[in-house]
Amino acid sequence: MRAGAAIADPGCRVLDTLQPSMPQGSRRQPGGLHHRDAAAGAAGRKRVGGPAAGAGAAQPGGGGRGLPGQNVTMDEGGTPLLPDSLVYQIFLSLGPADVLAAGLVCRQWQAVSRDEFLWREQFYRYYQVARDVPRHPAATSWYEEFRRLYDRVPCVEVQTLKEHTDQVLHLSFSHSGYQFASCSKDCTVKIWNNDLTISLLHSADMRPYNWSYTQFSQFNQDDSLLLASGVFLGPHNSSSGEIAVISLDSFALLSRVRNKPYDVFGCWLTETSLISGNLHRIGDITSCSVLWLNNAFQDVESENVNVVKRLFKIQNLNASTIRTVMVADCSRFDSPDLLLDAGAPSGRVFDLGSDSEDEAGGPGPVPAPARTKEGLRRFLDGFLDGRAQPQLSEHALETKVAELLAQGRTKPPEHSMADARKLLIFTTGCLTYSPHQIGIKQILPHQMTTAGPVLGEGRGSDAFFDALDHVIDVHGHIIGMGLSPDNRYLYVNSRAWPSGSVVADPMQPPPIAEEIDLLVFDLKTMREVKRALRAHRAYTPNDECFFIFLDVSRDFVASGAEDRHGYIWDRHYNICLAKLRHQDVVNSVVFSPQEQELLLTASDDATIKAWRSPRTVRIHHAPRPRPHPFFSWFASQRR
Repeated sequence: MRAGAAIADPGCRVLDTLQPSMPQGSRRQPGGLHHRDAAAGAAGRKRVGGPAAGAGAAQPGGGGRGLPGQNVTMDEGGTPLLPDSLVYQIFLSLGPADVLAAGLVCRQWQAVSRDEFLWREQFYRYYQVARDVPRHPAATSWYEEFRRLYDRVPCVEVQTLKEHTDQVLHLSFSHSGYQFASCSKDCTVKIWNNDLTISLLHSADMRPYNWSYTQFSQFNQDDSLLLASGVFLGPHNSSSGEIAVISLDSFALLSRVRNKPYDVFGCWLTETSLISGNLHRIGDITSCSVLWLNNAFQDVESENVNVVKRLFKIQNLNASTIRTVMVADCSRFDSPDLLLDAGAPSGRVFDLGSDSEDEAGGPGPVPAPARTKEGLRRFLDGFLDGRAQPQLSEHALETKVAELLAQGRTKPPEHSMADARKLLIFTTGCLTYSPHQIGIKQILPHQMTTAGPVLGEGRGSDAFFDALDHVIDVHGHIIGMGLSPDNRYLYVNSRAWPSGSVVADPMQPPPIAEEIDLLVFDLKTMREVKRALRAHRAYTPNDECFFIFLDVSRDFVASGAEDRHGYIWDRHYNICLAKLRHQDVVNSVVFSPQEQELLLTASDDATIKAWRSPRTVRIHHAPRPRPHPFFSWFASQRR
């Protein structure tokens, strides 16, 4: 009989389904009962009323328990003692494991136990999903969907790696899934073989290069190079950042690129070029960030190809800086793995609009430099004559002057999304030093190569800064970002500011919540989608807040937290599916790009843990069938 029974494991809530070929009663429940006995016992306990209470015990010919598959709830004439509708109502009051166990009693109960309406009710009730959320578009049945969330979430710890000697800060997988890299406060970048048993392949010590620690890594598209980012100790103990490029064939160090501030991290733009940052101070709280395109091989000798090329130069106000750069591939937007906003009402649109009073209109178009000079002259005249706000602080005055100076010297966005192949995404801000905005800038085809002018010589003197194409303000401190595999959706970890809070001093941002909100934005429509996911927590204040890396697979999203757990949610249903325990802060999580039922977590407890789904654990630990004696004899005779 093709019937499944289940045991609920309180440790990781695994739906352990018996395979059709496995003999009944070969596995035992915690109490020592065989499945067959437990099924009949559960069915007997749950029966209500006179006829049902004796249905399992009254057997033709003197009774005793019937064999699995017999219609033990039939009378002598073959008519069911309970109609399907009544069995269905009884099963509605049972839990999922009891329903499957009761389905082993007889053919009638087995048929009712697989009823679609029954499992729809079980699904919404067990996982506490909102009733207006439809079934996953790829699901074939409610039973299989229940089983997917119960059996295919990587929540079983299978291996703990202890080769690092200090906090492990970041993990990254190769695109093939065969290798992954880890970065740590012990100042090493370790490369691992991802096999059934994970093993260390190579360890690169960055201390000889004056690094303090490694903090981020990323494989290029063909998995031939590894970008490793870390904190570099410069002259007079000044801390900056540096990016190293490591060959995955020979593990040789190919190049090193300065990166400031160090939490820009860096990222690959093409297979052989990477993006880094540099920061230039203009005033006390005003600066500009320059993003550079670097060739991974610094020994380029062609006069037509540069080692570096300036991409963008962006003004920073109120002590903010550009950090955490990443690249999204626009060509993949139209084939999403999971369409999150299908049929949903339009959400908020995030765009950078002009709200300057000096640009609000007039009798006719005025050149931008002339508007800037006139606006700045009026402001300074008013300030010196006492007509400006007397309470204007020194920081506020610097910010106002910087804004006016930049108005006529900022190159407007090139609105040509049809031509854009990639988007540059980073955290930024405009009110305070804590990153509370996400900046988005198109990267056009001619900008994706180091060929051409070296330092932007072709740029006119009036176009000193580059304007952003879109800005998303999350009204909180951003502590993590991750892209879905199709690059269409941006997931953001944010600790919210109090509602209605106002930033009066850029050096004193509002307090941030302990709860971490996981927000989702559609990069194709520039809209917020879904409701915020909330389950994980962080406790450090604004000035000590650090990045918590998250990762997204086809069906799941995972994140670390400061509460010593990693978390996994379902992307479609917005529900938390698992908590993965460590002994300290969980800094980074990463799914295998080829197998979302494998997840790695990295922690301040100096360990990396590998987690697999219950289904894959059963597959990998299933005993291999012994060969039939005849075939064993036949094989020995052929040697």
